[in-house]
Amino acid sequence: MTAIRNVLSIAGSDPSGGAGIQADLKAFSANGVYGMAVVTALTAQNTQGVSGVELVSPDFVTRQIDAIFADIRVDAVKIGMVATAGIAAAIAAAMRRHRPAHVVLDPVMIAKGGDRLLAEEAVVAMRSELLPLATMITPNIPEAAVLLGAAEAADSGQMEEAARALTALGCGAALVKGGHLPAADSPDVLFAAGRATWFEGRRVETRNTHGTGCTLSSAIAAQLALTSDPVESVRRAKAYVAEAIAASGRLGVGSGHGPTHHFHAHW
Repeated sequence: MTAIRNVLSIAGSDPSGGAGIQADLKAFSANGVYGMAVVTALTAQNTQGVSGVELVSPDFVTRQIDAIFADIRVDAVKIGMVATAGIAAAIAAAMRRHRPAHVVLDPVMIAKGGDRLLAEEAVVAMRSELLPLATMITPNIPEAAVLLGAAEAADSGQMEEAARALTALGCGAALVKGGHLPAADSPDVLFAAGRATWFEGRRVETRNTHGTGCTLSSAIAAQLALTSDPVESVRRAKAYVAEAIAASGRLGVGSGHGPTHHFHAHW
């Protein structure tokens, strides 16, 4: 019997359950892997926004990561909210020590409600320390622009150039998400192994999009642990998230940006 894959999330906590490590653990389970979590920050938030953040010290983030790797086989790591340059540096040092086979970096910068979740100096640390260690990075269009210090992509050609430019900074692959394009669909582009692969996506009219970035990156990490194939991992993860969004109306969580239905195939 093949052992179930183990996947670690390093991210912030969302007490409302729609994003952060809570969403990551749900996505891991729904995609057939065993989930673990290292907490970088506690947030006070709900579907309407973030009202407070308490950071975990870089040293204690390190201690959490080392405790996991000292005892448990880790088949993939997803990195979400890092918040500060110190936490980013601590995570990067731990990844260099432990060398997991797959690292998916979701550069969480701004919450769905517009609240900033990444300090300015942390952007530099993410670009210089975490990005070169990533198997795949999964920014949306504004996040890709910040990391590149460039204007936001306005069409598919500029999205592809942004994905290519991100890989030139050292990551193995870059998935630039096109949800911010003013179009009827929502295409994403993956640049990996010197070629671009496009994933077309139907835009669903719903407010229930809280945590979609966390969920997608976690599903990709799970699928990389299972397949080690970047293109297939993105394809499977996108299909999962699309169905989770489409089924989100079956939930009744909050009065703002509601969560996706992570367990749509099971409930």
